[in-house]
Amino acid sequence: MTAGPPVRPVGNRTVRPLLRGLLVAGVSVSVFALCALVMTLVITETAGVRGAVLGLLAASTAIGIVVPVFLWVDRLEAEPLRWMLFAFLWGALVATLGAAVLNELGMAVFAGLQVDPLVAGAVLVAPAVEEALKALGVLVIFWVARREFNGVVDGIAYAGVTAAGFAFVENVLYLGSAYAELGGEGLAGVFLLRVLMSPFAHPMFTVCFGIALGFVAHRRSVWRLLLPLGGYLAAVALHTLWNFAAVSTAEGWLLVYLVVQVPLFVGFVTLLVWARRREGRMLRDHLTGYGLNGWFTPAEVAMLISPAERRRARRWARQQGGRRAARAMTSFQDEAVELAVARRHIERGDDNPVWPRREQQLLHALTGNRAGFAPGSAGGVGVGEQ
Repeated sequence: MTAGPPVRPVGNRTVRPLLRGLLVAGVSVSVFALCALVMTLVITETAGVRGAVLGLLAASTAIGIVVPVFLWVDRLEAEPLRWMLFAFLWGALVATLGAAVLNELGMAVFAGLQVDPLVAGAVLVAPAVEEALKALGVLVIFWVARREFNGVVDGIAYAGVTAAGFAFVENVLYLGSAYAELGGEGLAGVFLLRVLMSPFAHPMFTVCFGIALGFVAHRRSVWRLLLPLGGYLAAVALHTLWNFAAVSTAEGWLLVYLVVQVPLFVGFVTLLVWARRREGRMLRDHLTGYGLNGWFTPAEVAMLISPAERRRARRWARQQGGRRAARAMTSFQDEAVELAVARRHIERGDDNPVWPRREQQLLHALTGNRAGFAPGSAGGVGVGEQ
């Protein structure tokens, strides 16, 4: 892990990447806007304008509960905002519209087979369709932004935010419909069941797929195909159990909620804490290795693996050198995390040449940004040495 000369990016510096990026952004915005328009028409047609507005306001409560949890899990190695926004919009717009169409088709098929379409749709069709559509959004990120998908924590974050978007729009529809049919009491009942008692239901299902995809990220083995399939089937199984309880008697739903869903939620929270701590250990171990080679001081390593210390370091940099120093500190922290991720890939035996090149680029960028908040310091200034 010794430094070499600065490594220049390889390739033709043309406008093609910019044009390609603008094209992808334009197509994405158009697709999301079209899906948003259709879903708005569907919800207002079903619930009315007042029901849609009330449903929107009530459903927003769950977003304030769920999304911050996944941002907290992903805090140490935060994913780019554009991809987190893509995940949320995919779940909220593309997956919900696709589910609305495919669920209706599935229910029509079962109606022709003389099976109760509502029960069959909820238990047999919806879980498979909805989990497939949410998983597809996570797969798009996995394929297109492979460098931003580095393991289990990333899988949890992307899958959880995608599912949160799906649940948000679905809640708007159910809350608005309940208000249109039963008034304020109906709205309050659905709010209690879906927003307060089970805001993490959809994320718990889809996170199964995200975890499986995170385990096989950047690995070449037979598990690369089998494990994500198993994660998807686990998500479908949990979703099926939840929907089966929902269409059964009230006593049956309450029993499943207490005996199955509550323990699952406890396990889900435990998993989030474990994943967060695992990410912290990865940062500590790899950054300590760089520290032993002179790239970081012990105080800097301690600062980089602690969100609280990182915030304190940014405040200190601003006090010492203003906004420019604060930006340099922020870049220094982000690059250090990316460096640990690159080292993890290298030590795992990932033969993609991008990682050694990326490691060298980051090491030199770190040196430049350190000079931006601690001029004249060769070894760096950690929080403990201020």
